[in-house]
Amino acid sequence: MKNAETTLAKLVEVALRRYSMIEAGDRILLAVSGGKDSTALAYDLAMKRRWWSLPFELRALHIAADFPSSGAMPDLEGMMRSWGIDYVSIDVPVLGRLKPGRSMNCYWCSTQRRTELLRYAMANGFNKIALGHHLDDMVETLLMNMLHKGQISGMLPVLSYSKYPVKIIRPLALCEERQVIAFAAEKGFLSTTCSCAYGEDSKRRETRRKIAELTGGSSLLKRNLFDSMSNVNSEYLG
Repeated sequence: MKNAETTLAKLVEVALRRYSMIEAGDRILLAVSGGKDSTALAYDLAMKRRWWSLPFELRALHIAADFPSSGAMPDLEGMMRSWGIDYVSIDVPVLGRLKPGRSMNCYWCSTQRRTELLRYAMANGFNKIALGHHLDDMVETLLMNMLHKGQISGMLPVLSYSKYPVKIIRPLALCEERQVIAFAAEKGFLSTTCSCAYGEDSKRRETRRKIAELTGGSSLLKRNLFDSMSNVNSEYLG
């Protein structure tokens, strides 16, 4: 293994073990968008499945929305199958479901995709859904919710639904985006992955800038923000 692959593989392994993300017999549905994060996660989980002590099934699901992506869509099916991952793609009219007068936004798109992931998982007997959110995504969401919603909440490494028999897992939870980028560049993914044509939500971009200013680019300070989500001192919260 090269250095970037070793780093990402180790951080994912630590997350899987720390949060008990994989249990024997798990049927894991992996959401793949064609972007660097989910592609990197798919590759790493495919490699781990070869030696992981607990057997688990892995299937990649691509949700093809009714709007174009920025950049050419990679041959997702070819990549997934070359790594031994079963692949399925379904068409979802994300734009078509918008109510009259409403405009397209990241929240609406993610909600529609999450709904379809849950539907597919339950209909096909998958008990877990793996998403490609990394540590930066999770820290940004935490701060966004504090600033714009007035609540302390965010993305959890493992999320159990009360209404659905499916868990959400985020194996990249301990990986910073820079580490995912380095891995994707090393494996040649950056030249083939695509991104959303609508771009990122303006609030997320602004929050990312604020975090960079707060931390000065320090990985330690960023990880401290992440750790604060599971280290709540309720005695000093009203």
